[in-house]
Amino acid sequence: MKQKVVIGFIGSQLDAGVGARRWEKWRPTVSLTQHEDLVIDRLVLFYDRKYQALLQFLTEDIMSVSPETEVAPVEMTIADPWDFGQVYAALFDFAAQYPFDTEREDYWIHITTGTHVAQICLFLMVEARYFPGVLLQTSPPRKQKSGLIGSYALIDLDLSHYDSIAKRYAKAEADAIALLKSGIETRNAAFNRMIGEIEHVAVRSKAPMLLMGQTGAGKSFLAKRVYELKKARHQISSSFVEVNCATLRGDGAASALFGHVKGAFTGAQQDRGGLLRSADKGLLFLDEIGELGADEQAMLLKAIEEKNFYPVGGDKLVKSDFQMIAGTHRDLRQDVAAGQFREDLFARINLWTYELPSLAQRTEDIEPNIDYLLAQQSAEVGGKVSFNKEARQKYLRFATSGEARWQGNFRDLSASVLRLATLAEGGRITNELVVQEINRLQKLWGNRTEQHAADLSGLLTPEQLAELDLFDRMQLQAVLAVCKQCKSLSEAGRKLFAVSRSQRGSTNDSDRLRKYLAKFGLEWANL
Repeated sequence: MKQKVVIGFIGSQLDAGVGARRWEKWRPTVSLTQHEDLVIDRLVLFYDRKYQALLQFLTEDIMSVSPETEVAPVEMTIADPWDFGQVYAALFDFAAQYPFDTEREDYWIHITTGTHVAQICLFLMVEARYFPGVLLQTSPPRKQKSGLIGSYALIDLDLSHYDSIAKRYAKAEADAIALLKSGIETRNAAFNRMIGEIEHVAVRSKAPMLLMGQTGAGKSFLAKRVYELKKARHQISSSFVEVNCATLRGDGAASALFGHVKGAFTGAQQDRGGLLRSADKGLLFLDEIGELGADEQAMLLKAIEEKNFYPVGGDKLVKSDFQMIAGTHRDLRQDVAAGQFREDLFARINLWTYELPSLAQRTEDIEPNIDYLLAQQSAEVGGKVSFNKEARQKYLRFATSGEARWQGNFRDLSASVLRLATLAEGGRITNELVVQEINRLQKLWGNRTEQHAADLSGLLTPEQLAELDLFDRMQLQAVLAVCKQCKSLSEAGRKLFAVSRSQRGSTNDSDRLRKYLAKFGLEWANL
């Protein structure tokens, strides 16, 4: 059976008393050794040198009521017991050299005595496992009578032992993730994992975040949700400030971001605060950060690192404690290599980088996004807007096929659903409306066949192309269009054979696609 070791401070007030009447009061350290159901094998007591006499009385009293308890005093003289840094450092040094033996001993950390700072530091040391044990809280008897010794309780900081607490934390995390996704039940596993990590980072870090992705992939949408999450957790208290850096040109770029003083340049008739100042205590979203000029990049780096900057034409520093998310559709690594983007600024904003997949890369999320957009439209018009069954199936088949290019990603999808909802008589989207919308989208995206004919010419020889029927050529073009949207052979196979898979006894989508490509002398690696 393991020995019990209690570690704690002498209470200069609660444990005090040297006369005979000291036994008539509750003294937490002594009371620990008076419980009949509890045997303390060793009592490690931190004490200040000026309480040497109190230590001696306590040791003698403990020996009188519990001879089996070894009192092990540890001198810990702290100049200011209310100084967090000093107390934590002293406890940390003790923990670093103490010979903990968790296989033979259980450790209880007594937090009833000592200053509030000492109690907080003990809590943190146990939580971080520098003290490998549980917290021990003692309480006085409800009525102060001679012979009453109070009670004690153990607090295990391993939250996994507390199912109800764990469930509450899990629900809070799930609610945060739902907020980031606006309640959309996305199905793409990789996207859901990314959102889960963003939730962790958003509530634990103030460092810049970089969102990469095509135009319309949802960078601005996600940045606003991160802002709402941080504000709900009281991590920011001010505004969400958004700016598209591609719209900042010439002399006005620095002024828009950092402000200017009156007379800084022609037309500067009064002071201007600038967007960074507006984002003080809030969140600044700099979309298309790769479009910033060299001077603005240098000024931004200083503002991120030092939380201050000079307005254009000004000689007094302006402070702004903002948090930042940057967005870009460009490959900033290539821009750094080409000397178009500062390497030190990229390093500063590249700590938490996430690439948002295009709509074509997560076709399984098209359906829940359509439902979300229809719900929005229904709320706006004050009545339900929905597809009839045939129209819904037709639209989804097109939307998730290789034929749908979704060049503008979710902007294209949102505009498409808006058009359908607007034209729907009585809130019903019919098959006829879907046919019209598909034709509109195809015209909007241009002639697809010509583009892919050129792609085939780069993969097949002129002799091979000449031997293909128009049917085979168009089918192959459509298959290759899906392949180009996927990162792996298996992902492409899943998309291409999503329906027929359910009708087979055994499925191997990758093998089916591999054999199809082989008919034309093509291999996945060569695409």
